[in-house]
Amino acid sequence: MSHYSPVVAALVTMLLTIIILISKFGKEIQDIPNERSLHETPVPRIGGVAMMAGLLTGWMLMLTSLKWWIVLPLIGLFIVSLLDDMHNLPVRKRLMAHLAAAAILVVGSGLLTQQGLLIGLLALLFTVWMTNLYNFMDGSDGLAGGMALIGFSMFGIAALISHDDTQAMLNFTVGAAALGFLYNNFHPAKIFLGDAGSIPLGFLSAGMGLWGWQQGYWAAWFPLLVFSPFIVDATVTLVKRTLRGVKVTEAHREHYYQRLIQMGWSHRSVALIEYGLMLGAGASAISALQQGDPWMLLLIWCGIYSVLMLVIDAAWRKFNRAQHA
Repeated sequence: MSHYSPVVAALVTMLLTIIILISKFGKEIQDIPNERSLHETPVPRIGGVAMMAGLLTGWMLMLTSLKWWIVLPLIGLFIVSLLDDMHNLPVRKRLMAHLAAAAILVVGSGLLTQQGLLIGLLALLFTVWMTNLYNFMDGSDGLAGGMALIGFSMFGIAALISHDDTQAMLNFTVGAAALGFLYNNFHPAKIFLGDAGSIPLGFLSAGMGLWGWQQGYWAAWFPLLVFSPFIVDATVTLVKRTLRGVKVTEAHREHYYQRLIQMGWSHRSVALIEYGLMLGAGASAISALQQGDPWMLLLIWCGIYSVLMLVIDAAWRKFNRAQHA
């Protein structure tokens, strides 16, 4: 049955997304454009409900293969994030939920007892950061859905290489749910993920990455390289804002992908460029995994990201000067 899970996840997600779009529910919870938005008209922002329903339906076909320390925090984060989409919860409450979910993952998986306190703490912080950065990067049509499709597919391929079909199908099911969502989310997006979709996806990117590492299917660097297009943009932007003394929790439009759109790039072009980066990072990570020597590749990717960021920073300064001339 597990081989049908990705198909079920994609179809259920696509069907529920269409239902949400024509329902009263979809019209009530919308993303209203403000000065920090990249869209101009109200868009329903509960696509995460459809995607999570599709994912969990697909996973139901693989019930005996699931781990409670992945599913329980995932559902908890989904509920808290949906409440946030509907009622705008305080940052402290959201962060407490993220910490609790990460703690359940790290303790429940046995990672803390197997790897020790330092590695356990690093895994906890990594999980909380991934949970949030996925939300930060979900600001342009098709971006978060594309990252999920490509990223979790890479996890699935790596699991197949390690001869674990079940682990592969669990990851392919996440990617397939994202594909079902992308049908209505690629530019021009008819629906957004909302926190109920992006927060659980961020958690899963960390959770499934740590699970595969524990199983010995890949090294610790592998999930970092696979999801590096999101990790680099979100982390560098956060560090730059922190150094300037800006409040970290404040909404903004300073991510590199946001600046490209503000400079006149279309959502479609940004998405396609990011997809290319995602595919390149993921495919090269798979290749290095088989060769066993990642360091040269990691250096090359550090160089690629450094050049891209320097080019965009220079273009942004030029754009700002032109705007104020």
